[in-house]
Amino acid sequence: MSIPQGVPISAKGKNDKYHRILEAAVKVFAKFGFHESTISQIAREAGVADGTIYLYFKNKDDILVHFFNFKTRQVFTRFREEVGQAINAVDKLRNLVRRHLEEFQKDRYMAVLYQAETHRIRRQAETQIREMSKLYLDLISAIVEQGQQEGLIRKDLYVGLVKRYIIGGVDEVINTWLHSDGQYDLVSMADPLVDLFIQGIGARNP
Repeated sequence: MSIPQGVPISAKGKNDKYHRILEAAVKVFAKFGFHESTISQIAREAGVADGTIYLYFKNKDDILVHFFNFKTRQVFTRFREEVGQAINAVDKLRNLVRRHLEEFQKDRYMAVLYQAETHRIRRQAETQIREMSKLYLDLISAIVEQGQQEGLIRKDLYVGLVKRYIIGGVDEVINTWLHSDGQYDLVSMADPLVDLFIQGIGARNP
């Protein structure tokens, strides 16, 4: 992640105002939409002066880029930790999906912003979103390939098809939860979702 404008190197990743502005921006973007949000709204939510924003970020677009950079590193570290705790592919997939839903449930503003931005045709943080997508696809690919080697996932299916099937399912579950205004436990969908994946792509018994 690049160093915020005006922030000394020694403060990288440690400045409270920088992170407060990021979190405030996500809340504002999620509530009002990225294009309708203003720097003044973000500053007010963060409890800082408008000018303070520009000590750390060039503009509104820059805030969004920084946020996706920060969240990519933070969230994918947690994803890998969860996957690493399991041995076989099915348990790794279960851990990954559960942690994915947990992260979005505990930070609904992030979930709203992520879902909105990743579904736009023209995305403000295109490079960062592509990076996140690649990391997630690579992680699922490794799990699927392991599952095929273990005989837990059918070998006659293209890995590319399987990973998009999984991503599409998770994405739709999150969208449905958001449209319900979070009226139920999102994480409770993890096990049924993975069971559906495996029953659909699991190896058939002879």
